[in-house]
Amino acid sequence: MVYRRTPMILLSGFFEPVFYLLSIQVGFGALVGDVEYAGTTYPYATFVAPALMAASAMNGAVYDSTMNVYYKLRQAHTYDAVLATPLTAADVALGEIGFAVVRGVLYSIGFLITMVVLGMVESPWAILSIPFCVLIGFAFASVGMAATTFIRSWHDFDLVPSVTMPMFLFSATFYPLSAYGKWGWLVQLSPLYHGVALVRAATLGHFTIGAIGHIAVLVGLAAVGLSIAARRVEALLLT
Repeated sequence: MVYRRTPMILLSGFFEPVFYLLSIQVGFGALVGDVEYAGTTYPYATFVAPALMAASAMNGAVYDSTMNVYYKLRQAHTYDAVLATPLTAADVALGEIGFAVVRGVLYSIGFLITMVVLGMVESPWAILSIPFCVLIGFAFASVGMAATTFIRSWHDFDLVPSVTMPMFLFSATFYPLSAYGKWGWLVQLSPLYHGVALVRAATLGHFTIGAIGHIAVLVGLAAVGLSIAARRVEALLLT
């Protein structure tokens, strides 16, 4: 209902995949050529596109669960009114995280449609990239809201891109994990890496037993973030 009055805030996220993917396919991809991944050679744009899709889900969820939540928590005092009803702090956390996931998934759908139109999808299993992006969004939205409860002022939001940008650049987003050499273990500490691996496996049709581990990491991150967010909201507003 809120976004009906400001639709461009939401719709702007659909322009991002077009610009990103076109620039890679038409420009940068032509310079790089093909990339070998899991024993198969793919066009560079086809290799990078699913990683950008995962990153889009992360960004949509993070920004919706940080600045928007901070405004409602610290300035509009929206949650004070909500908690005067039978709803609990856990309901508040789950509701905000749920909407952040919805926004992240909308961006991901835009990415997938663009990838299909541009011929960057190699497998019908690509449809699984949407539920994978739901999981990515849930994990990052949970952590984002939990972190927001510790933020003291608007100036602290400068830290958000300081965390998300390195993950975006160094999560096997633009080149295979093997390219990192002995530092590959460090890349695997990034939560986004596990999301990228899942979405890439879906769009390229290359699943391994490691997918279970990637899912477990994101589920664990979501559970921890949701628990912390609920407890912090309760501590800030009910005690």
